[in-house]
Amino acid sequence: MRHTALPQDANQALLIGRLWVPGHGPVVCAVTPSDVFDLSHLAPTCSQLLELPEVATQVQAHVRSGQAPRLTSTAQAMANSHETQRQADQAWFMAPCDLQAIKAAGVTFVASMLERVIEEQARGDASRAEAVRQAVVAVIGDNLRSVQPGSPESARLKEVLLAQGMWSQYLEVGIGPDAEIFTKAQPMSAVGSGSQVGIHPGSQWNNPEPEIVLAANSRGEVVGATLGNDVNLRDFEGRSALLLGKAKDNNASCAIGPFIRLFDEHFGLGDVRQCELSLKVQGPEGFVMEGSSSLKQISRDPLDLVSQAMGPYHQYPDGMMLFLGTMFAPTQDRHGPGQGFTHVVGDVVSVSTPSLGTLVNQVTTSDQASPWVYGVGALMRDLAQRRSH
Repeated sequence: MRHTALPQDANQALLIGRLWVPGHGPVVCAVTPSDVFDLSHLAPTCSQLLELPEVATQVQAHVRSGQAPRLTSTAQAMANSHETQRQADQAWFMAPCDLQAIKAAGVTFVASMLERVIEEQARGDASRAEAVRQAVVAVIGDNLRSVQPGSPESARLKEVLLAQGMWSQYLEVGIGPDAEIFTKAQPMSAVGSGSQVGIHPGSQWNNPEPEIVLAANSRGEVVGATLGNDVNLRDFEGRSALLLGKAKDNNASCAIGPFIRLFDEHFGLGDVRQCELSLKVQGPEGFVMEGSSSLKQISRDPLDLVSQAMGPYHQYPDGMMLFLGTMFAPTQDRHGPGQGFTHVVGDVVSVSTPSLGTLVNQVTTSDQASPWVYGVGALMRDLAQRRSH
């Protein structure tokens, strides 16, 4: 990990993260291109920090006034965040969120919607995907961008597809009135940039999903954004949508980071709507796959997704991290014609966009990734010990 982890305009970006400090545990911090500053006097957790009114202004004032002690250099913490080279006695960056619920919106882009339909029709068999893809596109086409979810036009399209026997549960959430919102991972379980991500060892067809992740407080206010990799098992979910939990939530299968960029005069939701995400997968055998995902092509506005995830019907008192979905659906053959893409152990996955930096993780299997052992109970214990001192 190098300084490319930071946004291109890092000098004016207001970045918050979490730093593992040996002997103390996670510390909420502000990150600049040169230094990392302790924000624990403002709030003991990231969740509570984002509850503060005008949080960006408070963080900025806290750092500028000298009230936030310097913890370490940004370069040192970044270098030690690479899990396979990590020194246990030195500080390193974790996922920037902590107590927030980790939610995800699915099927929010046409490209990924079509791939979900194909997974379903292929019953999770990667070798059948190309033939199914051609058959599906022949019936429904490959350009549904003009269809507004929940509109009368989408309802008419549904009737046509039902008549042709091509309706799918993925089309229902892709162009129907209700978005797919699911729990991606448990609070405290996400891994940060530099850590390994896990693929279930029983999966033979899987992929990364580069996404923007919104940070919302308990009031439903979106106060910042970061990057995420919604690691996905295509074969498990393709066999049955009821296996979504097993396809999505495995050890180290959720990566978020490197930092949450708070909304301020330099960066806001309008900038998020214009984000162009880049993905690069570099395999140990020399395989390279590159792709992109543009928020401009999302079929549901980010605030609509937030309102469907949180509101009068569902509250999150510790806030929420919401993956917005991806238009990236890898079809590049890796192991032979018609086999499409799947991960191998050792892949290095980079998700980046200029305004948020770069999230980098290396692929392993979920049973070989570092087990998740530091949960809410451990955090409460460490916070209580700090207060007693």
